Amino acid sequence: MEVLAPARGAGAKAPRADAQRNRDAILRAARETFESDGVLASLDGIAARAGVGNATLYRNFPTRDDLLAAVIQAGIEAALAEADELSRTLSPRVALREWLARLTWQLRIWHDLPSCIANAREDPESSMNAACSPLIARTAVLLDAARSRGEVVEGVTADEVFELITALSWGVDRFHDDEAAARRRVDIATAGVFTQD
Repeated sequence: MEVLAPARGAGAKAPRADAQRNRDAILRAARETFESDGVLASLDGIAARAGVGNATLYRNFPTRDDLLAAVIQAGIEAALAEADELSRTLSPRVALREWLARLTWQLRIWHDLPSCIANAREDPESSMNAACSPLIARTAVLLDAARSRGEVVEGVTADEVFELITALSWGVDRFHDDEAAARRRVDIATAGVFTQD
């Protein structure tokens, strides 16, 4: 998962070169730390690894969720591109099943990421909610496409499915599933989303 800084609004001033270097260093250090130690690793340690002071880190990323949302942005964009490809190449039912398996696998990438996502769901202001909202929206698109063909149970919402996938990704992480085991876990757990074949 590569670091990608969040897009800036039209007309926003570009940061000074040194400020941008600090931001990039923080994002790089955070990604490396999250990969090795999980997303609950020390923010002070990330600042030290980036070669910046704590104040610089918090000026750029006031909360852990802000930092985590920025680091995972590239992975989210890649996942959305995959969802588009699934929609183009597979039937709605198969596309949705594949999306749920891939999304579960992606969300388990760093230890404790599913827990951070779940905790953020309780805080409407969390930047993690904003980061994850495109994933929920794309889940809704795939869900609706399958539902329009009678392949999804009525009343199941994208929010419910995303929360289920988040819980599953926590299990995949905790039980150290390989990808095949993770897919089986998803198939079993999401069977109630789909109508009978």
